[in-house]
Amino acid sequence: MAASDRTGDRIGVYPGTFDPITNGHLDIIRRSSRVVDRLIVAVSTNAGKGPLFSIEERLALVQGEIKEPQNGLNGGNVEVVPFDNLLIQFAASVKATFIVRGLRAVSDFEYEFQMAGMNARLDPAIETVFLMASERHQFISSRFVKEIGKLGGEISQFVSPRVAQTLKRKFAETRD
Repeated sequence: MAASDRTGDRIGVYPGTFDPITNGHLDIIRRSSRVVDRLIVAVSTNAGKGPLFSIEERLALVQGEIKEPQNGLNGGNVEVVPFDNLLIQFAASVKATFIVRGLRAVSDFEYEFQMAGMNARLDPAIETVFLMASERHQFISSRFVKEIGKLGGEISQFVSPRVAQTLKRKFAETRD
């Protein structure tokens, strides 16, 4: 899709598996929603990663967090949608001008740099924008949160109370 086919709005897509959504994800959503007119949080079906939560559960968790008043978003210019195709195709289909990616550490950079380069070759009209994770969120990953939660560790500093409760219920179900 050519740049001239896109609307004048600055539309950003923040893609991820969000299995589950963490405080780090929410930080990137909050900050990126301030620099675009519309932010689409694109939840990937990504069955290849073997998510703990179904796509429906992940969508509900992300939507619930977006609507939570203390997260400072209240739905405003943020919407949550699933996607199951190539990210650059999805971004073009929603007329996005930006793909937002969060970087936690130098180890994230190489993969993200390669992905940004490939996406630029596939559609040069869509820019990739990187946001560094806030200092207090740099080490949080969904994978670590799941591991800690599964082993009975305290996860309340990494996820919202709603997500923590949902994880506890999910782990109780899988033990039964």
